Amino acid sequence: MRQIVLDTETTGLDPQQGHRIIELAGIEVVNRRATGRTIQFHVDPERDIDFGATEVHGKTWDDLKGKVKFRDIAAEFLDFARGAEWIIHNAPFDVAFLDVELALAGHPASVTAYGKLTDTLALARDMFPGKRNSLDALCERFGVDNAHRTLHGALLDAMLLAEVWLAMTRGQETLTIDLGAAPRMDGAWTDGLSIGSIARGVPLIVIEPSADELAAHREYLQTLEKEIKGRCVWSVIDMIDAPAAMPDAA
Repeated sequence: MRQIVLDTETTGLDPQQGHRIIELAGIEVVNRRATGRTIQFHVDPERDIDFGATEVHGKTWDDLKGKVKFRDIAAEFLDFARGAEWIIHNAPFDVAFLDVELALAGHPASVTAYGKLTDTLALARDMFPGKRNSLDALCERFGVDNAHRTLHGALLDAMLLAEVWLAMTRGQETLTIDLGAAPRMDGAWTDGLSIGSIARGVPLIVIEPSADELAAHREYLQTLEKEIKGRCVWSVIDMIDAPAAMPDAA
């Protein structure tokens, strides 16, 4: 499934009190890589912006008067995002605003458009209970450079969130991720390597790692285990296959 990493900026905190979206942006990700396809809309909210919200994103209503209305871009947004997994930090907040805007524009709710909804804030709270899990905190935790984020902006925040999400979910990758295309016996191509293709005689090239590469790999696993506060499956496999090589095997 393709993913769309989304973010919004708004006039305030509660759409039920008449607050509106002022900026909407999204980034398309396919096979865990950004495709380069993005959307970004600055929207006239047709109302004043709370001072507290302006302090966050730096925009006033005067900055946005004359911009498109959400109803003018709703169909384009839905065409871009429909059927994808939506990845949003604090998804209930953004989806509540999107649902109000879509209703005002005469469209069904977000649930009819996305294929799956992923809340990275909920994921982060499960991974790091009791820790700060704002986007800035996660950028720091995962080594994502956010030094240029002095004010919130939907497109910049979506870009940062995409990097954070990839870092958060790297342990969920399959063994065939990034292997590319492997030849089939009939001359066609298929994604990744399968047991069937190997069994049919397709040669499997094995490149043995050097001692330095193994040491770097183990150092990376130790860093990963500190981040997740648990054991990594690859460390366990290393311990089974070569217990003498592990620093804590004694």
